[in-house]
Amino acid sequence: MAILELSDKPFFADKNRAFWNLHSAGWGGATALYAVTVIANGQPLSFLVPVLISAVTGYSVTLILSVVYRYVIEKRPFVTWGTTLFAVMSATLLYAYIDTWVVQTIREGADQTPFAQLLLGALFKDGLLIGAWSALYYAINYFVRAEEQADQMMRLEAQATSAQLTMLRYQLNPHFLFNTLNSISTLVLLKQTDQANAMLSRLSSFLRFTLINEAAAKVPLTQEIETLKLYLDIEKMRFEERLRTFFTIEPAVQDALVPSLLLQPLVENAIKYAVTPKEEGADISVVAQLVGQRVRITVSDTGPGLQPGQQDFTLSTGVGMANTRERLLQAYGDDQRFEHYVKAGGGFEVLLELPYQTGIMAGDDNQAGAKSQGKISA
Repeated sequence: MAILELSDKPFFADKNRAFWNLHSAGWGGATALYAVTVIANGQPLSFLVPVLISAVTGYSVTLILSVVYRYVIEKRPFVTWGTTLFAVMSATLLYAYIDTWVVQTIREGADQTPFAQLLLGALFKDGLLIGAWSALYYAINYFVRAEEQADQMMRLEAQATSAQLTMLRYQLNPHFLFNTLNSISTLVLLKQTDQANAMLSRLSSFLRFTLINEAAAKVPLTQEIETLKLYLDIEKMRFEERLRTFFTIEPAVQDALVPSLLLQPLVENAIKYAVTPKEEGADISVVAQLVGQRVRITVSDTGPGLQPGQQDFTLSTGVGMANTRERLLQAYGDDQRFEHYVKAGGGFEVLLELPYQTGIMAGDDNQAGAKSQGKISA
């Protein structure tokens, strides 16, 4: 086996080069072993000549085999292994015949061993070499093919996850857009152009924030809060004093990364189920703190909470907490916490816990070495 190069490039990235390196190193090692054996047994240096000729013959014969194997490796198993067996037997016979002829020619007169006896010994020795070379060829090829399939599966899984995150990320509630545009239309009809322009400007800023980041991206918590405040500015123009918001963000978690637009569906649910039903409106609080090595975020309101017979706030919105729960699963797997409950003093609260990550940590997690693809070919 060739010594793997100490570089960032995978050994099997260039399959042609990998084949020649392994092929040459293998036969070079076999030749050196036979040469050492000849010298150790006290044989004259002239005995090295048939060893070198045998090595060149084996090198050439296995090159021909590599062409055959490359052609049949993609075929049905019966064709692949039937052809391989026939090729190994034929190559062994040819290799052994050439070895025997060379030995008898060079040692003519000095060695009276019958040709058939020499041929039988050569068949055993050369058969082992050809068989071992063939087994290694298929083993390495199947290993590389398995690695390629594993890499492809990982890429497909990553693409599927990214697509699902994109779908969830862009599930902006059409009710919000409808209500906002309807409010703008009403303001225009009432000729309250300043307020209409202000709401339109805030809507534009909010939508720009939602599109500026990739769907699967994570953003600092401070940026997520600023985006949330843009959304709330729009809603406050609709609900005015009925909507009261409070933010408590610890400095330790301001740079923590969270999936973008993670909190907007939760606040939207709170507005729909806490602010809208009550004439006096409700308070909505967002609290973020560091607990150990985890970021804990709570979104709570002073609304009526779950009503009798109502199982989940996601039933009528189709997004809300189901969206948030699914995005957390996609982003963190089981390394996250999502809970919701009615508070003892009234109102509803959603609790999120996720790993504390910063930009540097996330960058380190995303680094992955490239892996080889394809099969070895001559």
